Amino acid sequence: MEELTNLFHGFAVALMPFNILVMVIGIVLGVIIGVLPGLGGANGVAILLPLTFSMPPTSAIIMLSCIYWGALFGGAITSILFNIPGEPWSVATTFDGYPMAQQGKAGEALTAAFTSSFVGALFAIIMITLVAPLVARFALEFGPAEKFAVYFLAFCSFIGLSKEPAFKTVAAMMLGFALAAVGLDSMTGQLRLTFGFTEMLNGFDFLIAVIGLFGIGEILLTMEDGLSFRGSKAKINLRVVLQTWKELPRYWMTSLRSSVIGCWMGITPAGATPASFMSYGIAKRVSKNGKNFGHGEIEGVIAPETAAHAAGTAALLPMLSLGVPGSPTAAVLLGGLLIWGLQPGPMLFVEQKEFVWGLIASMYLGNIVGLLIVLTCVPFFAAILRIPFSIVAPLILVLCAIGAYSVHNSTFDVMLMLVFGVIGYLLKKCNYPLAPLVLAIVLGDKAEEAFRQSLLASQGALGVFFSNGLVGTIMALGLIALFWSPLNAGYARLRSAATGRPRPAGPGYE
Repeated sequence: MEELTNLFHGFAVALMPFNILVMVIGIVLGVIIGVLPGLGGANGVAILLPLTFSMPPTSAIIMLSCIYWGALFGGAITSILFNIPGEPWSVATTFDGYPMAQQGKAGEALTAAFTSSFVGALFAIIMITLVAPLVARFALEFGPAEKFAVYFLAFCSFIGLSKEPAFKTVAAMMLGFALAAVGLDSMTGQLRLTFGFTEMLNGFDFLIAVIGLFGIGEILLTMEDGLSFRGSKAKINLRVVLQTWKELPRYWMTSLRSSVIGCWMGITPAGATPASFMSYGIAKRVSKNGKNFGHGEIEGVIAPETAAHAAGTAALLPMLSLGVPGSPTAAVLLGGLLIWGLQPGPMLFVEQKEFVWGLIASMYLGNIVGLLIVLTCVPFFAAILRIPFSIVAPLILVLCAIGAYSVHNSTFDVMLMLVFGVIGYLLKKCNYPLAPLVLAIVLGDKAEEAFRQSLLASQGALGVFFSNGLVGTIMALGLIALFWSPLNAGYARLRSAATGRPRPAGPGYE
């Protein structure tokens, strides 16, 4: 009952005129970012984060989260009309969305995609509303050892459950830990890795690193690829929307299953992209129209879009309740909260109730506003793709430079941003994931501090991380996540030996 009362207070905050305005602006900017290949939710939030420095924290995070919702919606537009995934998680949408557009059903495909996105996000928001306060209340019992165990679980999950090669994930994470260690040691006051640069006494600013890694790195790659856009035109009128909405309830089981898959993959660090592919694959296997998938089946649009939005939204649950981001965008939002002096985690629900519940209420409203905007403005957003990329790219680079400079009004930060841009470009060229790097930059110093505090309290005994049932369970879960692939492969071998059948081929079974 208390949560319901807090949520109503949150709606009072979210419905303030200024917050409604920033919500609409955020959705529009997010859709534009989602439409432009080479950008994305994390990139857009990182690039536009400096715009919110003069806002109150609640309005700022509402705008940033709405940029994220808009980017989630926008990726479907390019996937369906142009066969160009605006976001990685929109790849699965192209399988049936683009064939539908080629058959003259672009309006139906877009309506199905947007509505399914709305349903998936709404499912995840309801879950956050119900579960986040319980998780936060439980986490109030955490000491330094328990906090480190949670960070350990997050790091191990990225390594063991990621589709990326474990070596590359660990290498990216180690680089992030090294960057997080730059500056004054919080425990001893000694300088680390500053190399004589006084500007680096306080370490790398998170925002500079993220703008460079995501914004500059992606733009360099996109310029190298030389994108050109060709696609279908689409108009969505009320008749098409109502006809599609009339048909969608037939696929309620697909929507429910995809929402559950998306929420699970969002809470774990797997993310929206694997969720969309898994949901598409299961829908194809289960559906009675499975053989039509890939040829313009509307269910092939519903499944990945529902799962992707559920996962993208659910990733905010561990970020708000535990201070551990579940996705790159959640990591950027976490950095934004830290910039405003807000510490995500269980105490946020105690000390900043108005902020937390205002944000949760804005998720409901932002999802509705996003659905209305994308349904009415598809031709406008699709027309953005006809602007030559040679014009778009310099504008984005200028935005990145302004954003980096505005952090400390320092040209040194702009130079650092360019260095990180080159690093991001090289990592992407070598297929190294950026998400573990961002996670390590954000949480590296906090994990180190919790680890050292635990060892000081236990006089150097590592047994402190298994000293009670709670911390021992979390550490055990982390070790299981870390070694999930070999454990899974070993289980498959035992099962095949017991049944006498050959092991299935595929990742994890080599």
